[in-house]
Amino acid sequence: MTTTMKAPVAERISTQDWPALTDEIDAFGCAQTGPILTAAECAEFTSMWGELERFRSTIDMAKYRFGQGTYRYFANPVPESIMRMRAAFYRLLLPIARDWADRLGDSAPWPDEFEDWLDACHAAGQTRPTPILLRYTAGNWNALHRDLYGDLVFPLQVVFGLDRPGVDHTGGEFLLVEQRARAQSKGTVTVLEQGHGLIFTTRDRPTPTKRGWSRSPVRHGVSRIRSGQRHTLGLVLHDAQ
Repeated sequence: MTTTMKAPVAERISTQDWPALTDEIDAFGCAQTGPILTAAECAEFTSMWGELERFRSTIDMAKYRFGQGTYRYFANPVPESIMRMRAAFYRLLLPIARDWADRLGDSAPWPDEFEDWLDACHAAGQTRPTPILLRYTAGNWNALHRDLYGDLVFPLQVVFGLDRPGVDHTGGEFLLVEQRARAQSKGTVTVLEQGHGLIFTTRDRPTPTKRGWSRSPVRHGVSRIRSGQRHTLGLVLHDAQ
C-alpha cells in the first residue's frame, strides 16, 4: 500500500487531480478519479450487503421496471466512513455546482458545509438518507434514470466500483446519456475500476451554444452484466423525502 492509500479517505479524495477532474466534468459531465478506496475497504463495503439492519429499504429493480438487480438504501446512522466521503466530495464539487448554477441562471442553495446542506434538506422534508449499495449479477442491468428525491438537489454525485472489472465480472459498464439541445443524444461509457470514484451529473448540466448556455438533461444507467457479480457504492449528495 502506498503512503497515499494509508492516508484518511477524505485526504485521498482531496489529493486527487482536481483541476483535471474539474475540466473533464465540465466538458463531459463525468470524470473518474484515481484509486481512493483500497481493495480491503471495497470488500468491507461489499460485506455490508448481508447486514440487513444497516439498511432502511431494499429495491428489486425488476418490480419497478428499473432494470434487473437489487439495491439497498442505508439507514441512519449511515456509516461514518460514508458520511466523511460525502462531505469531502461535497466541499470539492461545490465550486462546480455554483458555477453551473450561475451559467444557467439558477439559484445556488448550497451552503459551504455539507452538514448545513443536509440540515436544509431535512428542513424541507427530505430526511431519508440516500447512500446506496447496489448488487448486479449476470443478466442484470440498470435503466437510464436520474436520482431526484425532492426539490433540493445537488447537481453531481459519485459512485464507487467495489469489484474488479474483467475479473469479478464482465460487462456492467457505466452509461451516461446527455440530451443535447436540437441534436441527437450523446452517450459516454465508462469501465468503473475497483476503488475509483466516478463523478457524474445528477440531473442536467450547462452546455455551450451560439446564444450562451443551454440546459442539457442527463441520465445514467448500467449495461448488462455478462458474467460474475458487480457491487457499487452510490453517494448521492442530497437526502430524500
